[in-house]
Parts: sequence; structure tokens; C-alpha cells
Amino acid sequence: MVRLFGTDGIRGEANRPPMDPATALAVGQAVTHVLRRPGHVTRIIIGKDTRISGYMLESALEAGITSMGGEPFLVGVMPTPGIAFLTRSMRADAGIVISASHNPYQDNGIKVFAGSGYKLSDEQEAAVEELVLEGGLTKLLPPAREMGHARRLEDAPGRYVVFLKETFPESLSLEGVKVVLDVANGATYRVAPATLAELGAEVIVIHNTPNGLNINHRCGSQHTEDLRQEVLAQKAQVGLAFDGDGDRLIAVDEKGRVVTGDQILLICALMLKAEGRLARDLVVSTVMSNLGLRLACRKYGLELHQAQVGDRNVLEAMLRLGSVLGGEDSGHAIFLEHHSTGDGILTALQLLSAMLKAGKPLSELADLMEVFPQRLLNVPVREKPDLKGLPAVQAAIAEAEAELGEEGRVLVRYSGTENLCRVMVEGPTPEDTERIAAHIADVVRAVIGSEPGPEAQPFGQK
Repeated sequence: MVRLFGTDGIRGEANRPPMDPATALAVGQAVTHVLRRPGHVTRIIIGKDTRISGYMLESALEAGITSMGGEPFLVGVMPTPGIAFLTRSMRADAGIVISASHNPYQDNGIKVFAGSGYKLSDEQEAAVEELVLEGGLTKLLPPAREMGHARRLEDAPGRYVVFLKETFPESLSLEGVKVVLDVANGATYRVAPATLAELGAEVIVIHNTPNGLNINHRCGSQHTEDLRQEVLAQKAQVGLAFDGDGDRLIAVDEKGRVVTGDQILLICALMLKAEGRLARDLVVSTVMSNLGLRLACRKYGLELHQAQVGDRNVLEAMLRLGSVLGGEDSGHAIFLEHHSTGDGILTALQLLSAMLKAGKPLSELADLMEVFPQRLLNVPVREKPDLKGLPAVQAAIAEAEAELGEEGRVLVRYSGTENLCRVMVEGPTPEDTERIAAHIADVVRAVIGSEPGPEAQPFGQK
């Protein structure tokens, strides 16, 4: 069965199905119909990142919502968590974000939040999917007099900035703190500098000139080279890198070293634990988290639960287990005390708060966790058969696990949003980790790769 929704909404190449105007219009109609209630006008917030295709998809969604009798509120460029916040605070029925997160500009996506600020339920997504894929929406359209009209929400950025500032302790100030921000030419390029500046920080911003084509290009949370250089050049206390839609944060310490999502999660967990705010002393991460996080949690008396990859799975585990903090090594972090979804700017404020409360530089806090050498390789694949049914791949994984023993681990899985197989290996040394990951990737490429690769060779000598 063809599916529309992946693990993080709908994704694809812009101007091609499912990221074409026709599908977006149908999604707008379907969401409005699924959320329709008698005697009530369905109100939906629409925001986007800075991709050039966002204009096209925004117009198509607006047309779909209004044609089904709904009322869209257009907020323009806004981080994904900002749309979740506005949806909840305005008591709207849904919020739609047009973004492909950390992907390059030629991709785009549609993510839908329910009125609660959480993602749509599986049942609601299935209902939307059925209407879009099987047709029949034209039979559900109301008469012309019942069509909706769109509005622009001019003060949306200001509302979001106020919300963010309220998550930062009133007893603290960022005066005297020099911060370098890499906003990835994306959705945070206005609100992130404004938020930190209003809290007193000295803010230097890089990659803040979006042109529709440069979002995430050699910048942001996945490409920290420029940020590391700027932190050292400016002698800043911290560097903060967001991704294109603003739900991820990766940091750089005052020595120019990258601080991973797992390290940020541990730092914030220890702050909350010290203040008695970490429910059950429980942190939720994913199976992709670094082995060092597991060992650090054990050392400092934290309970760690590892969910499947994806912020949706992290959130589900948090709600089920009663955790207030969860996240991924990629930089997603969810602080349920403050928000219903991952928020890069909010995470940055919590990290800065932890630094100020501890009275220690970020480098010292980051050293609380040893980061094991890790290599993640993405192999383009032509199909996604069950990995357990691929003997050659299973043999390569078993061989790797036997060599690593207790000194590392292997995880091979498909991306939920792209035609990729992700090969992750942690090991005792960077050289061993690279060698083992490369071998498994070569085997995957030889079996199901969409691009020809070299014939897989044995591991060779350690």
C-alpha cells in the first residue's frame, strides 16, 4: 500500500508528487474535513521555512483549506515548534508546517499538528491519507457561501519570542554572555537572535541571509565548521546551531568543540535532577544515542529508556513512562514542562541556563559524558526489504558485533523519510569504527544499493 505519511509527516522533492500543488491542495482539504465539527469553523495555522517551494505549497494548502470551509491563518516563516505553540495557544484545530527540516532546499514536507500541539494521531493521519490517495474530496466540498477565508497573523513571531523567554528563569540573565548563532539560512533566522538579544546576550549571527536555495547548505546543525571557527574568532562562550526548521540544536563550546545532542540531553537532565524536576530521574533517548550516554546515565543515577528513532517515538515513550525530558543525538530535545515538541531555541535556553546555574564553561559540562567514536553512513537504496531477510547484510552485522564485543555496537536501519539505509557503528577507536561501518555499508550497497559501489571486501586486520 502506498503511504503518504512517513515518520515525520509527508516528504519529497518539491514540485513532484507528493510535494506538488495538487497533493498539497488535497491535504489541505482532507485535514479540514477530518477535523470538521458541526457548527464550528475549522481553524488551521500555516507556517513554513525559507525554501523557495514554500510559497507554492502554502498557496495550495490555503486553497484546499478555504475550499473545504476552513479558515487558515498564515504566519509566514516560523520554526516548526513555533507553529505547534501557536496552534495550542490560539486553540486552533490544527497547525501545518511546510518544511523538510534538515534536508536540502530541493526537498520539502508537510507536517500536521493537532490542536493540542502534538502530532496528529495515527487514526487521523490514516483518515487524511485515505481521502487524499483514494479521491472523493470533490464530493465533500461545501457550497460557495460556506467557503472559508484566509487571514495573516502579523504578530506571530512576537508571540513566539515571548513564549520562549518565559521558559528562561527570571532569576538569570544572559548579560555578559557572548553567543554565536548559526541559523542555517532557515526558519530561526529572525526569532532566535531576537530571543537571545532580548534576554541580554551579545549575539553574533552567521548564515542568516536566506534566499530560498541556501537553507542548510554547508551550515546549521549538520555542518558546524563555520560555527566552530566563528566561536574561536569571537572568543564566545558558546555557539548554537539550528537546522532549517528550528527543532534541532547542536552546540559548540568555547574551545570550538562540538557538543552533541546526547551531551546536551545529559547536561539538562542533571540540571533538572538537581532541582528535583526530573520525574522518575528518567531520560528518554533513542537506539541511535551514543553508548556514552548510557554509561553516563548509569554513573550519575539516571534511568535511561531508549525508544525507536524519531521524535514521535520519543514523545510517545515520554508520555507513556511519565518522563519530562527526552531527545535524540541529532539535536532534538523535548522539555515537556515547557512544550509539546522538540524546540531548538528552547533547548538552547535550557543549555544556557544549565551553564549559568553551574557557573562552569560548556566544555566542562560536556566532559561529563565520554563520546564514543561513532560513524554513521547513509547508503542510497532502491528498495527497503526487511533487513532480517538479507543474509549477506546479517552476516556482516554479526561479524562486526563479534569483533566489537562489549567495546561497541552496530545499528542498521532504514530512514523513515528518505530512500536511505543508515549504518551506525560505535567502536573503541575512530579507525576501527570507520573500517567496520564502511564494510557493512559496502555490503548493503551491493545488495540493495541504488548506486553501484565497490565489491564488498572482508574487514581486514585490526
